[in-house]
Amino acid sequence: MIPIRDDVPTQRRAAVVGFLVLANLAVFVHELALQAGPRGPAALDAFVKHYGLVPRVLLSGARYAWITPLTSMFLHGGWLHIGGNLLYLWIFGNNVEDLLGHARFVVFYLVCGLVAAAAQVASAPASSLPTIGASGAISGVLGAYLVSYPTARVRTVIPLGFFWPTVLVPAVVFLAIWFAMQLLAGLSATGAEHGGVAWWAHVGGFLAGAALARPMRRHPPTRARLAI
Repeated sequence: MIPIRDDVPTQRRAAVVGFLVLANLAVFVHELALQAGPRGPAALDAFVKHYGLVPRVLLSGARYAWITPLTSMFLHGGWLHIGGNLLYLWIFGNNVEDLLGHARFVVFYLVCGLVAAAAQVASAPASSLPTIGASGAISGVLGAYLVSYPTARVRTVIPLGFFWPTVLVPAVVFLAIWFAMQLLAGLSATGAEHGGVAWWAHVGGFLAGAALARPMRRHPPTRARLAI
């Protein structure tokens, strides 16, 4: 399922979401430049290993490894990776920022990302595979959206071979399906690397966001609807 837009209007400009989108894109452009440079993929690989979250390295207490749960949130492994993450952030993040306010949203986003990182490390402490991407923090945004706007509707594209119909899906259904997919994938994953996808980061971030949404709320949820 690919979300296009939701029907919940915002009262305030999503300045933090906009900044996060630009920051992630800027780092991704730097990754592309490294890959296209004289050292090619080797330079990008070194960059990812240095700034990505490597559970084994983090738990070893290596110097500066403590910062990687934060830096890893701004790294991505390709166009599809960053495109999917920023699409979800753009569609659902503006409403959560509207709910929390700019400053609280910054704290919320980072805390969800750190909880997601902790969940991933706990699931595979011996892993030497770098975990990268904003999906853990964005999963927190999805959790907050679910508990705050369960009756919202999400216009969604459903790829069915050559047919890609669009349908209106209740947010509670869309996000419940999304979470169930992450949880089932995490439970069925085998091996320390979990198939290269940080399923438990998604689960941990989502639960953190759902738990923090109400205590951190500054404004009441918008109940009006847009025509979508």
